[in-house]
Amino acid sequence: MKTISKCKNSMVFAAAGSLLSMSMGVHNAYAADGLFKELEGTFDHYGIKVGAWANAGVTYNGNEPDNNFNGPVTFGDRASEFQLNQLNMFIQRAVAAEGSSWDFGGRFDIMFGTDSIFTQAYGVPSFDVNTGMPLQRSTWDLDFLGSNSNRFYDFALPQAYLETYVPVGNGLNLKIGHFYTPIGYETVPAPDNFFYTHAYTMQYGEPFTHTGIMGNYTVDDHWAVMGGIVTGSATGGWDGGWDKQLGNWAGLAGVTWTSTDKGTSLNVAGTYGGTSEHSSQPWALYSIVLKHNITDKAHLVLQHDHGFASKALISGVPTDVEWYGINSHFYYDIHEKVTAGIRAEWFRDQNGFRVCSPGRVSAATDNSGVSYAAAGNFASTCAPATYYAITAGVTWKPKPWLSLRPNVRYDWVEDSNGYTPFASGSKSATDQVLFSTDFTVTF
Repeated sequence: MKTISKCKNSMVFAAAGSLLSMSMGVHNAYAADGLFKELEGTFDHYGIKVGAWANAGVTYNGNEPDNNFNGPVTFGDRASEFQLNQLNMFIQRAVAAEGSSWDFGGRFDIMFGTDSIFTQAYGVPSFDVNTGMPLQRSTWDLDFLGSNSNRFYDFALPQAYLETYVPVGNGLNLKIGHFYTPIGYETVPAPDNFFYTHAYTMQYGEPFTHTGIMGNYTVDDHWAVMGGIVTGSATGGWDGGWDKQLGNWAGLAGVTWTSTDKGTSLNVAGTYGGTSEHSSQPWALYSIVLKHNITDKAHLVLQHDHGFASKALISGVPTDVEWYGINSHFYYDIHEKVTAGIRAEWFRDQNGFRVCSPGRVSAATDNSGVSYAAAGNFASTCAPATYYAITAGVTWKPKPWLSLRPNVRYDWVEDSNGYTPFASGSKSATDQVLFSTDFTVTF
């Protein structure tokens, strides 16, 4: 493993600080006469939006793990260590949602921070899942800075797509490029989530991104459908890039029903395809998300995920593997600026195929055993187990551009045959308690 380069580290943080300062200064620059004012008018004329957000937090782990990792918990995955999770900038031109004319647009995002590894195009693993042959990782956005010497910080390009509105029927929306997955409930961008940490279903059960073509079509007031083809991945079309496994295509599909009063919706979405260019063994997932407004202030979300991969090598033996889980979210609007919430989850990694601890390290290890995602000599371990988690917290928005999210989380593992993913070194534990808080500033 590489050692930490303090000089390079300083340069990275200086660059990030400059980027943040520039972003925070955009409003004042726009307000002044001159180039920025002219650019603002040009952007407005063409419907172009430039925006950003910064998200950062800190977590205390009651186990005080030796390696400072919070076991398989991700995003807020470091104990007693401040994390600049996301410094995300984007430029977007949204297309029309209805009408009789074609419309064209697109979006490009760039993210810096400790969350970058969780949204990079790392869908080409170190070794082929079915054959065991060594593979070369995708180089679309993996390891921009050589983050093995940057204390977990790197860049990601999570979205880069063109978009068009096609005036057929009720209107067809098409995305072509690299985009966030429409599957599941939670997503990567910090402003779009209630909790700082994520459910196992989101981190280990679902893709983060896709590369390909996706279409959305609204059938009527109640029904909408989604479908597409995705590529660039050796994990069934998940998290694909632009330079590897482009011959491996998979399908993406979904349907959404919404009630007349818009208070209830049900979404079913999933993927299906061959695992890699070297194996046509199927890799599939479906996710069901039910949202219901119990009252104007009380909101319920129920989710079920179930994934499959055929003939994956487990300890050298081809095995049909599965992972599945159920999680629930309940939110209550205490005040227009304050919402309380609780999330409970049960997740079964039946074959020890999906959940590894620490998750950051396993996500981007090459076929030489070097991880692009962690400084230091940390190993990642995986084993069959059932995971449980309960998270409770509050989201407070004192300003429209500021969100604070203190929360507490309790994780424990069962059916693990002695596997203890929640500590390190001389410590071993089958559970952990996390206290964390973070803030998000939008620009």
